Amino acid sequence: MNGKADKSSDLKPNRNPRKQSRAIYERIAVDIACRIVQGDFTEGRKLSGRTLMSGEYGVSPETIRRSCALLEEMDVVKVVQNSGVVVQSVAQAAAFIEAHEQHDETKKLLYRMHQIVSENEELNRELYSIAKQVFSINTRFAQANPFPIFAYTISEESKAIGESLGSLRFWQATKATVVAIRREGRILLSPGPHEPLSSGDTLMMVGPQDSVDRIEELLS
Repeated sequence: MNGKADKSSDLKPNRNPRKQSRAIYERIAVDIACRIVQGDFTEGRKLSGRTLMSGEYGVSPETIRRSCALLEEMDVVKVVQNSGVVVQSVAQAAAFIEAHEQHDETKKLLYRMHQIVSENEELNRELYSIAKQVFSINTRFAQANPFPIFAYTISEESKAIGESLGSLRFWQATKATVVAIRREGRILLSPGPHEPLSSGDTLMMVGPQDSVDRIEELLS
């Protein structure tokens, strides 16, 4: 009979027999505990022999033995040698079910945590790759244009309103060159030194990085 039961279980596809066998005997143990709680098996009742129970669940007697051993660990049943399996406690059967459900929930949470960690590692790799690309682009741009373009919009409170680039001695004060002025939707290229500045003008400039603070001080 053992051979027959094992053969029937082999009919199911199984890439990891050890893992599946463990899941089967745990599920059978939970099912027996549920039947005890529901009153199908009362306290003190002797359950059917392993051979008969294995026939009921369609598994080998060894799988039933492992299920009963799992229940015995929590005092749900008592395995009496050469006699059988005796139901010991309905309360412990309920506790076994609860513990199993918590174990399942923990496994689900751990699995989800593993998924999140894997996803996070993938995102970190992608972020690192993008950062390298951005750095490479910026490096090439800096080599092609060592003088970055600055933009500064003149506010209504600016002391530069009405002044010209010449009267402000703009280049001497900032070391930056104004290449264009954006004014009311129009672009004025290469403004002359006598071009008066107005509120809302945006000056487009090129110059060394340390020009920024001097521009802010001059035009604020």
